Amino acid sequence: MSTTLQPPRNRAGQVHPGPPRKPRSTAQPKPANPQRRLRLAGGFALIILVVFVIKLIDVQALTAPTYAGAATASREVTSVIPATRGTITDANGVALALTVQARNVTADQTLIKDPRATAQLLAPLLGKSVGNIQARLTGNRRFIYVTKSITPKTWDAVKALRLAGIFSEATSTRVYPAGQVGANLVGFVGASGSGLGGLELSLQNTLGGTSGKQTFEVGAGGRQIPSGTDNLTPAVDGSDVRLTIDRDIQWVAQQAIAAKVAETGAESGTVVVMDPRTGNILAIATAPTFNPNKASASKPGNRGNRAVTDIYEPGSTSKIMTAAAVIEEGALKADSKITVPPTLSRGGSVFHDHDKHGTLHLTFAGVLAKSSNLGTIEASEKIGSSTLYGYLKKFGIAEPTGLNFPGESRGLLPDLNQWSGTSFPTIAFGQGLSLNSLQATSVFATIANGGVRVQPRLVAGTVGNDGKFVAAPASPSVKVVSPQTARTVSDMLESVVSDEGTAPMARIPGYRVAGKTGTANRVDPTCGCYRGYTASFIGFAPADNPQLVVSVTLQAPKRGHYGGRLGGPVFKRVMSFALQELRIPPTGTPAPKLRLTW
Repeated sequence: MSTTLQPPRNRAGQVHPGPPRKPRSTAQPKPANPQRRLRLAGGFALIILVVFVIKLIDVQALTAPTYAGAATASREVTSVIPATRGTITDANGVALALTVQARNVTADQTLIKDPRATAQLLAPLLGKSVGNIQARLTGNRRFIYVTKSITPKTWDAVKALRLAGIFSEATSTRVYPAGQVGANLVGFVGASGSGLGGLELSLQNTLGGTSGKQTFEVGAGGRQIPSGTDNLTPAVDGSDVRLTIDRDIQWVAQQAIAAKVAETGAESGTVVVMDPRTGNILAIATAPTFNPNKASASKPGNRGNRAVTDIYEPGSTSKIMTAAAVIEEGALKADSKITVPPTLSRGGSVFHDHDKHGTLHLTFAGVLAKSSNLGTIEASEKIGSSTLYGYLKKFGIAEPTGLNFPGESRGLLPDLNQWSGTSFPTIAFGQGLSLNSLQATSVFATIANGGVRVQPRLVAGTVGNDGKFVAAPASPSVKVVSPQTARTVSDMLESVVSDEGTAPMARIPGYRVAGKTGTANRVDPTCGCYRGYTASFIGFAPADNPQLVVSVTLQAPKRGHYGGRLGGPVFKRVMSFALQELRIPPTGTPAPKLRLTW
C-alpha cells in the first residue's frame, strides 16, 4: 500500500502557504582588501624587473662580446696583400721576367645603392661596358672582382670618385721584357700569379714569397673607419733568381734554330750552349716557341722545353761514347786499323752504313770521321756489351740531368738483360737508346772537360729581401774517362770538321773545332715506327782548350736530313757569336793530323 503525501491544509481545506519569507536585504557588499591588490601588483612588477635584470645582464655581460663581434665583423673588410714575385734575370742581371705593381678592383654589392649609376662612372675608366660592370655590382655578395690588374694610375682615378662599395687590393702583373727570348726556359705564370711552366713553376717556392693581409672596418658609406679595426700582416716578397743564361747568346741561338726549322720544314729544333767546366747553361733555344706575355694564346705543345722533355735516338753523335769506352779500356787507339766490309750480319739482321760502299780500310779515327756504323760495331765488339752499357750509364744516359725541370724526360736505355741479338750493335752506333738534347750536350761536355762530367745547371744564385746575392752550390761532377782518353777522342773529333770528315761546314776560321754529326732514323710517336730523321751536330771550341759546347738538333726535317749539312751551319753561327761575345780568343795552335785510312 502506497501513501502520497499532500501539502498541509487549513480547516477550510485550503493549502497552507508555509512560513512567511524574510524580506530581501538591501545592504551594499563589503569592498576588497586594498593591501592584497598592492601585493599582487608588486609581485608582478618584481617578476618583470627580475626578468629584465637577467636579460640585461645577459646582453651586457655575457653575449655583449658576441654581438659586438658580429657587428664589427659585418663592418670588416679583409684585403689580401700579395707578395711581390721575384725577378728572373740572365747571368748579367738583364730581366727576363719581372713583376709590375697593379690593382684589382673589388666591390661589396650590399653597399652599392645604384649599381647602374656606379657602373656608368666606372666604365670609361676600366675600359668595360656599363652592362658588364653593372652585372658585377648587382646582388648581395660582400666580395666580387670588378676587374683585375689595372695600373696604379687607373686606380687613383677610380678612387677619386669616392664610390660607396668600391675597393681595391694590391696585386701585380708578370711581364717578360724579352718576349720570346728564353720563353721555353723561363716559363710563364697563370692568372693567380703562380708559375705554370718552366722555371716559373719549378722555382715557385723561391720566387713566390708569402702573401700578407689587411683587415679594416668600413662605415655605412663603404669607406674605411679611421679609428676602427686595422690589422696588418705584411707580405714576404719572393727572392730574385739569377740564371746562368746569357740573353744575347740565347737570342742568337733562337734566331738561328728558328731560321733553320723554317728553311728545312722541320717539326722542331733545339740549340743548347754549355760551359763544360762548370755545367753552366748559357742558352737553351727551342723552335717553335711562344710569347709568355700571351701564353694562353699559344699552342700548348710550343710552351714546353723540348731540349729536356723530348727524347730521340741520337744516331752517330752517340758514337763518341763508344769510342771513349773502347779507348779507355785499351782495346783500340786512334790509329788502330779497322777493315770495314760492305755489310755485317748480327743477330739475324744485316747492317750497313748510310752510304753504300765496298770494303774500306779505316783507322779508328777514320771510323769516327766517316761516321761508319759498321766500323763502330766492330770496335764495340772489342769490349763487349756489358762494358759498353756501364760507360753509357756513366755518361748519364737514362739518368736525370739534375735540373729538375718540369716535364723532363730521363731518356731510355734498356736494361742489359733485356737486350736482344741486335741491341748491342745498334746501341753501339746510336740507335736503340734515347736521350734529350741536354743529355747529348752533356756527353760532349764530358769529353771537352777532360773526361769529367759536370752536372748541368741553370741557376747561378738568388738575391733575397736583404739584397745579398747567394751563389748556388757548384755542380757535382764525376769522372767518366781519363784525361788522356778524352784528349784522344777530342783529336779524333777534329777530323770530323776536316775536308775528309762529314761536317767541314762547321769549321770556324781561326779556331780549332771538334764535333760530330748525327743522322738518325726517327721514331714517329704517331705510329711507333721509324719515319723521317733526326739531324744533329754537336761540337766544342777551342778544341784544345774547350770553353763552350754547342748542340744543334732538328726533328723530322723535310728538306734535307744530314746532320752536318743542316746542323753544321747553325753550330757555326751560334758558336762564332758566343766566342766573340765572351771574348774567347783562338789558341793559335795547329790541329792534329790523324790518319783516317790505311
